[in-house]
Amino acid sequence: MNLESRRLALFSVQLSSTPRGARLARLLAVEQLRSWGVPFEPAEHVVAELAVNAITHGRVPGRDFLLGLAVHADTLRIEVADTRADRLPAEGGPGLGLRLVSGLTDRWGVTLGPAPRKTVWAELTLDTAS
Repeated sequence: MNLESRRLALFSVQLSSTPRGARLARLLAVEQLRSWGVPFEPAEHVVAELAVNAITHGRVPGRDFLLGLAVHADTLRIEVADTRADRLPAEGGPGLGLRLVSGLTDRWGVTLGPAPRKTVWAELTLDTAS
């Protein structure tokens, strides 16, 4: 997919809130980005961190998490939604995960709702030469 054809591409999948679900999120993201012709580095690492955070800090037994990918023009947006809106991520927290996400992306944040959901998102500017 060259830059001219990167108008809008969407992908989403619901996955179990388990280590297997987090691993599958990373694998599916890589394959989807590859099929779009979009570089999957460093997005692969961002998806892995956000998915692990969702299953570790956002897990509610019996509820899944949602992985979403969107390409619009030269921006890749990664979204991971879970059902623990009462537990918001903070970059200065005890782990290194969100510091890694912050370092690998152009911007990231959290969107609340609909209750009890929160979505942690990150955006990367794609190399226009690829």
